[in-house]
Amino acid sequence: MKKKTVKRDMNKTKKERKFHIEFQNSSQRLAWAMFQKQDVTFLSGDAGTAKTYLATAFAIHECLQNRKKIVICRPIVQAGESLGYLPGDFQEKVDPYMRPIYDSIDKLVGAGEQMKKVEGNTEVAPIAFLRGRTLDNSICILDEAQNATTTQLVLFLSRLGKNSKMIITGDPAQSDIGKESGFTKVVDALDALPGIGIMKFSKEDIVRHPLVNSMLEKLKGI
Repeated sequence: MKKKTVKRDMNKTKKERKFHIEFQNSSQRLAWAMFQKQDVTFLSGDAGTAKTYLATAFAIHECLQNRKKIVICRPIVQAGESLGYLPGDFQEKVDPYMRPIYDSIDKLVGAGEQMKKVEGNTEVAPIAFLRGRTLDNSICILDEAQNATTTQLVLFLSRLGKNSKMIITGDPAQSDIGKESGFTKVVDALDALPGIGIMKFSKEDIVRHPLVNSMLEKLKGI
């Protein structure tokens, strides 16, 4: 099967900028250190704690500095609504689901040669197509893993190859598949296993609009 690399229309007005990340709190620094030390890292926490952004930033860093490939996976699950049949080829069908990661890439590198290198070394790989593969020399991201079943998570984790790392992000409070979610179960089962890092963000780590924290607290349990 032909591999799917990321190709998408770029905003030509964007300027190239040298890749750089500034940590906004101590939890982000701790997560980055965990990426460097561990082979598999789970990022768990509320919306707005920069889980996807941090995972993407580390993948870009490793791509630019250490020539690692970036593999992006995300469960194809719609948030409480059905959009029906999506027209187009493979890339056009999955692009809406991958937009948060694409946005992070845009923020981190903008346009130019670095973007070309990142895009040329990035593969979008649906979980269903991973069986039988070994992902060597890669930074593999499974984003929104609260929408993955235990079977899907096991499938993803067992693709880990030589000289690779995996980052799995999830918000247990915002699963669209309810009890079928395997994220918390897998995190709990792998806790304390050597080579596994588990970073749990708190509401104090939210870096979006200040109201996000307050709203999530008020809406809890509704």
